[in-house]
Amino acid sequence: MGRLIGGDPSLLRRINAAVVLRELRGAREPLTLSDLARSTGLSRPTVEGIVEGLVDAGLAAESAGAVGDTRRQGRPARRYRFRAEAGHLLGVEVGPHRVSAVLSDLAGRRLGTADRAASEHTGAEERLELVGETTGELLDRSEVARSTLRAVGVGTPGIVRDDGSVRLCTALPGWTGLPLGERLRRRFRCPVLVENDANSAVVAERWQGVAAGCDDVVMVLAGLSPGAGSLIGGRLHRGFGGAAGEIGALHLLGREAFPERLLSTTGEPLHPLDEAAVAEVFALARAGDDLAGKAMERFIQRLVHDVAALVLALDPELVVVGGWAAGLDGVLGPLREELARYCLRPPRVALSMLGDAAVATGALRLALDHVEEQLFRVEGR
Repeated sequence: MGRLIGGDPSLLRRINAAVVLRELRGAREPLTLSDLARSTGLSRPTVEGIVEGLVDAGLAAESAGAVGDTRRQGRPARRYRFRAEAGHLLGVEVGPHRVSAVLSDLAGRRLGTADRAASEHTGAEERLELVGETTGELLDRSEVARSTLRAVGVGTPGIVRDDGSVRLCTALPGWTGLPLGERLRRRFRCPVLVENDANSAVVAERWQGVAAGCDDVVMVLAGLSPGAGSLIGGRLHRGFGGAAGEIGALHLLGREAFPERLLSTTGEPLHPLDEAAVAEVFALARAGDDLAGKAMERFIQRLVHDVAALVLALDPELVVVGGWAAGLDGVLGPLREELARYCLRPPRVALSMLGDAAVATGALRLALDHVEEQLFRVEGR
């Protein structure tokens, strides 16, 4: 894939190239040079030179079967399109119970998905192998060469440093201290963007989910240890050390409300604590089981406590609930009522639209953001 920066000494030309490329990429149909000149305000000779450069760089191509203006004689006008197939992106979720991946082209269009089951006891090396197996299966099935990957986004539990290493993770064995970004960069041989799973999920919901058009959003992933991702003014808020939104630690403030005890119907911690076991508790609650109903109430109270802490601090427009809670019938009513009691200005509350696909989708968006930054970059080295 070509770059728009480097040897060309003209800042203006680089800006013009970025403008033309953005226009081509956003077009619904191939464009002529005259179309591009009109939409960008650039002269036709300038546009022609830029398009030739984009074709040479592999980012644009003449569209086959272009139709000319039937009112004129002569050769039909050539039309050009953005070559979304010039590269590919991966979004990967590495979770306690599965590894999942989604593949797209440079326009963000999905080309396929794959996932493999894992266990909360799976070690770091075996889990990394699962990442390789899952993504390899997806690339093979989609007939995409690994060499065409331009960026990979990864969503994982835990506190993630800027370099992609995991500072702390209690959900995955052997994950704390793992140089995850470095390990995966060696595997994929392209840029790898590693982010906390809840952060990835909130990015996904704003891109393709229920938070589309919202700039101030909190998304809560209800799981082993609830986590939250936040957008403030449309930008992801990671905090100084990447630990923003770790609301699962609130029980340390005198509230020993672990999920395995909250969701227990027997007095003993719920085991195994996985999606199937949780779904069974909620199904019993909906069927009228008293103990399961009380367990569900405890879970919702804990969720409200965690969410209210962030709502009071950030005053978001919208709270999105994902993870286990996204599959709960009737969770929105109690959550709205309790937030109205605790919060000065209760936000809108909605369930995740993307469900299980949120983390991998957000990771894909992070990879796409990185590639777009490179494509439309105009400053010098």
